[in-house]
Amino acid sequence: MKINHLAMYVTNLEDSREFYTKYFGAVSNSKYHNAKTGLQTYFLTFEGEVRLEIMQRPDLREGVKEDLRTGFTHLAFSVGSREEVDRLTELLNADGYPVIGKPRVTGDGYYESVVLDNDGNRIEITE
Repeated sequence: MKINHLAMYVTNLEDSREFYTKYFGAVSNSKYHNAKTGLQTYFLTFEGEVRLEIMQRPDLREGVKEDLRTGFTHLAFSVGSREEVDRLTELLNADGYPVIGKPRVTGDGYYESVVLDNDGNRIEITE
């Protein structure tokens, strides 16, 4: 058994699609639009067949994003090396995305940084 995909609502579908394709190499399918509900989605496929569905609807409510809460807390992307963690973190910072955790070795031995995407979701960048 394997996970088929993860899904999340976003405030700006096109900005989110651009973020994950530009910085993390996602390949997007064509937009799906349900005219009855207003739901619009893209499936983004990453290396290794991992898929993220990003979704938007006109009746979407903004949720509270707190660090210590139940539920999903972050997406983690392995980029292959410490140098790539540093490079991508610097690029995202230069492009205006908040870096909330500078590259470092964590207590459990990961080399990672933490940035926020355009919706304030935590993205871990690991080696």
